[in-house]
Amino acid sequence: MADKAPRRHFSPQDKVAILKRHLLEGVPVSNLCDQFGINPTVFYFWQRVLFENAHLSFDNPRKTKTVENTQQRKIQLLEAKIQRKNEVMAELMEALTQEKKRTGEP
Repeated sequence: MADKAPRRHFSPQDKVAILKRHLLEGVPVSNLCDQFGINPTVFYFWQRVLFENAHLSFDNPRKTKTVENTQQRKIQLLEAKIQRKNEVMAELMEALTQEKKRTGEP
């Protein structure tokens, strides 16, 4: 049985550079795999991971933060409104209880 070649580790930048050569420069996958000593399955795995996560490159952290801040402010306003409603309800219930005691209603 032939000895396996030692496992090579590529940095994320190296993986992108290899994928870029195929996708933008049209270098055949077989040539890249031979040149870098990788299995085509590994190449296609890298490609799938790239495309599954490419949308993250377009995320705008400031916009995401702004949306989160807006949602948080809305939650705080709604919580304050509920708190005020509860206070008003408590005052009304107290006034009703006092009126019932005054008039002798059960």
